[in-house]
Amino acid sequence: MLVAQNFQQNKEKIKGIDIHYEYYKNADAVDRPVLTLLHGFLSSSFSYRRLIPLLTKAYTVVAIDLPPFGKSEKSNRFVHSYQNYAEVVVELLEKLSIEQTVMIGHSMGGQVAMRASALNENLVSKNVLLCSSGYLEKAKQSLVYTSYLPFFSVYLKRWLYRKGVKGNLINCVYDPQLIDEEMMDGYIQPFFNESIFRSLVRMIRDREGDLSSDELKQIHTPSLLIWGENDRVVPLKVGKRLSSDLPNAELIVYEKTGHLLPEERPRLIMKDIERFIHM
Repeated sequence: MLVAQNFQQNKEKIKGIDIHYEYYKNADAVDRPVLTLLHGFLSSSFSYRRLIPLLTKAYTVVAIDLPPFGKSEKSNRFVHSYQNYAEVVVELLEKLSIEQTVMIGHSMGGQVAMRASALNENLVSKNVLLCSSGYLEKAKQSLVYTSYLPFFSVYLKRWLYRKGVKGNLINCVYDPQLIDEEMMDGYIQPFFNESIFRSLVRMIRDREGDLSSDELKQIHTPSLLIWGENDRVVPLKVGKRLSSDLPNAELIVYEKTGHLLPEERPRLIMKDIERFIHM
């Protein structure tokens, strides 16, 4: 881990809300691209806690909490669409005077990374997509209409809490022994803020569908796709389809690995990222 003076947590006002980010500056990495970490749905930068100490030994790293997750503001005014997320990411990096970056996106973060690279291909030199979301359609109109009912956010909260944090994590990892109290506490913390559920209701309405095959074929940014063979959240068949649709993509599959790649295989990911960056 880098020494304390090279690490800062901060918030930047973008599109009217506070965006939380962690900035790990490595003075010895001036000739290397900055790495930007984007987490998945119902997650935060916490999901990169095992990978960040490895990456920061050789790179400057920015880890962003996409709203309403992590420590970013939970607002029902913000438009929670992937395109808006991509614009937030690009604007934040510009505010930090970062001219080029390699995007590392997990799950939902992969969709945001691809949209950011389409938005500013000069900024994003490469994408690393970890079990990226793909081919999900927009929420059905019936669900969107239902979301306007009073107390829908209460129903949503109960639905999310039904399995509990451990039950949800078990579905995301290959080996349940990986789950401990620290891990469960880290993933549950943002949900103690009741405002997040109203923001999630807004996200149901705002989230456009994932990028289509035709849109993916227009993204020429070099992309490394890393997948868990046993991913039950975003199955490997999605990764194979993405690697076929993206014009400049490579797919790597890890055995005995689930959906939470940054938690399950941080050292393997670090090794593959190093190779990919220096290709």
